[in-house]
Amino acid sequence: MKKLHCPLILGFLILGWESSGQVVKDSVATTSLSEVIVTGTRTERSVATLPLPTHVIRGEVIQKTGLSRLNEIIQEQTGLITVTDFGGGEGIQMQGLDAAYVMILVDGQPLFGRSAGTLDLSRISVNNIDRIEIIKGASSCLYGSEALAGVINIITKKPRVTDRIHGNFNYKIARFDTHDLGTSLAYGKEKIAIEIFGNYFKTQGYNLSSSDFSKTVEPYSNFTLQPKIKMTLTNRLQLNANMRVFQQSQINRTEVSSERYSGESKIKELNGTLALNHSVNQQLKMVYEFYTTNYVAEEHLKSAQNELFDASTFDQWFYRPEVRLHYTLKAHTISAGLGLNYETLERTYFDQQAQLQSEYAFGQLEWFPHKKWNILAGFRFDHPHQYQTQWSPKLAVNYQWSANYSLKASVGYGFKAPDLRQLYFNFTNSAVGYTVLGYNVAEAQLTELQNQGQLLFTNGFTFTQPLRPESSINFNWGGYYKSKKVTVDYNAFFNTIRDLIDTKAVAQKTNGQNVFSYFNIDKIITYGAELTTTYSHKKELSFTLGYQYLIAKDVQVMDRIRRGEVYARDPETLASFALQSSDYFGLFNRSKHTANVKVNYSFPFMKTTVVARLLYRSKFGLYDTNNNAILDRYDVFVKGYCTANLTFNHDLNAAMTLQWGGVNVFDYKDPSNLPNLAGRQLFARITYQF
Repeated sequence: MKKLHCPLILGFLILGWESSGQVVKDSVATTSLSEVIVTGTRTERSVATLPLPTHVIRGEVIQKTGLSRLNEIIQEQTGLITVTDFGGGEGIQMQGLDAAYVMILVDGQPLFGRSAGTLDLSRISVNNIDRIEIIKGASSCLYGSEALAGVINIITKKPRVTDRIHGNFNYKIARFDTHDLGTSLAYGKEKIAIEIFGNYFKTQGYNLSSSDFSKTVEPYSNFTLQPKIKMTLTNRLQLNANMRVFQQSQINRTEVSSERYSGESKIKELNGTLALNHSVNQQLKMVYEFYTTNYVAEEHLKSAQNELFDASTFDQWFYRPEVRLHYTLKAHTISAGLGLNYETLERTYFDQQAQLQSEYAFGQLEWFPHKKWNILAGFRFDHPHQYQTQWSPKLAVNYQWSANYSLKASVGYGFKAPDLRQLYFNFTNSAVGYTVLGYNVAEAQLTELQNQGQLLFTNGFTFTQPLRPESSINFNWGGYYKSKKVTVDYNAFFNTIRDLIDTKAVAQKTNGQNVFSYFNIDKIITYGAELTTTYSHKKELSFTLGYQYLIAKDVQVMDRIRRGEVYARDPETLASFALQSSDYFGLFNRSKHTANVKVNYSFPFMKTTVVARLLYRSKFGLYDTNNNAILDRYDVFVKGYCTANLTFNHDLNAAMTLQWGGVNVFDYKDPSNLPNLAGRQLFARITYQF
């Protein structure tokens, strides 16, 4: 620790010789009652009147942390945990639900590219973010599939009319030969405004294993380009055009049976939105919008003799035209919309291009029957062509007790449609010999395997009924309080998830291996409570404490334990015994307790701010170590741990800011269980505004 603290303290003392009367803004508090949010209702609403569990992270807060990627800032928020998938990407766990159930939006449009089931948050730069809006709880009423657990909307900075070119430049250098370069340029005059953002990120990766050939994270580089144009056509017509281009290249290396293979992994992503906003009159506004995105991932491995060992491709297109209207009177606002989703995917292990198509309609009423009461009611109807029709209702109520205090409750339905992998996958592992089949192709492929003499027997499963979407009913009860010095935000939640899609063995092959397919099998529940409270002392000091308590369990497992059907083995006597209900810990990779502490302290006379964050996660289990297919207290757990991030911000002058600090300054590592914790990473950044 001395090596870390000495240069930081020395730099702090040197800066202490400078003086200024400037007061640095609070960079810990993230939400205020007057803040406007759009994600929860798709209309502009203040947090005080929004009857949903909501959290807002302002852009200036993100900048004060000195962090670079979205996954880094998200994991510092109460009740949100970043988890890695089999492909190494980091997704977000919300209210105990997997990352596959959280919808990620950029400027209100969904991101795609869940090649391994999780959307990798590390591919999103935070350098041009205006704010991040987080809505917890089922949000399919507005956003459809994948919003079963909630929505995270990354809202980037908008073009604005000015009389000159303005922008910023920032450069960050960090451990592992990491470089992060970002810049933005903006210009606006009269009826047109343009902004262009660019980011380049490069790192040599890191290695937590003993291998001298492949690393835990291999070297990679990426860049992001995001142009935006806003045009005022008439007093009532405004045209917005947004585009985002992302490309990444990473070294790909592995060892199989002492043989070494190397290659490259590439990602290309393109997002484009064209929206026409029409103010028909003071009460009625129309939005005509078209969104398209393309995500391509390619990778290959070659032997030392340059012979191809493995190659895969993933090419996904998505198109969505949508029309929305918002009609406002004194006491209520009515929103409605119609749209079409069309998705195609070509990937390795698909026999042909897979397609999904659905039409949808939604409606919403925001009603203020009294100045203290707000009622939000809505529905969405999805008509997919590949699975069952879905109705997604939602009802929420907010009671603003006083100017500083509000109570809120909500109930909603969410769903997640079967993805194209679960419907059309056709994969056989060449080394081991097992097969995984998507539900829609399983019957035909089993018949083909049977005709080829590769099946020993089948397990009698039929595929006559369509695979059902996973569904959720979500309840939230909470409140919000804000005084001059204290802010308290609390929420209790309950989720029941039905028709979880999982794999089952449907046949056995003559080589002794199984054939798997996807079925609706499980039902789980998650419940708990969240609390975030902030105390501010004058303008120099603020202190924030966040805490989540979580229980997440499989209902079928609970029933089996009550019937005495689940056993464990005593590690000392090796005797088997029936488990009790209290022995069942719950779902894998869930912690009962998570917490964060954030301290923001400014030294106005030195133009310096210190932002310290302490993050805690209690024990959790990743594997069934006693072979009874569940996680119980006799399994081996990952121990609870604590990490700390520290950032110093110093304003050199009105245009230039210097940052330095560290991520994971305690240098906590657990290579076997937490490959996303690389150890201590010191960094320095300079930002110039012009």
